[in-house]
Amino acid sequence: MLRRELAARGFDRRINVTSAGIAPYARDGALVSLDTRLALREVGIEIGDEATSTDLKRHPELLDRADLIIAMTQAQARELVEKFPGARGRDVHTLRSFTGASGDIDDPYEKGDVVFAQCREEINRLIAPLIERLFAD
Repeated sequence: MLRRELAARGFDRRINVTSAGIAPYARDGALVSLDTRLALREVGIEIGDEATSTDLKRHPELLDRADLIIAMTQAQARELVEKFPGARGRDVHTLRSFTGASGDIDDPYEKGDVVFAQCREEINRLIAPLIERLFAD
């Protein structure tokens, strides 16, 4: 959703968005869940059946290239700093804190399509303030 909005605003060539999981069940190369694909399809984003996830534990070098690291929960942000040397001393936020809000965006994993859709909408509401902060200068 962030990539789509960046492209719509003409910023897609100015920023590279990468995603990786840190949950204990995150597996490099695992297929993106059907719930995720369906939730995104409902808003016009098609993720193919062959799409796979990235496990940050196997690709910590992604942090070395990051100017900004955004987690969904405060616990994830803490874990990033505590367990990944590449995150130490970096700009690490939760999506909500970066956009001036408080609280976490909980993982909808195994909670069904309604919770996935609610999570999608919550993230979607924060994309505009995220982009505004990124490009405020």
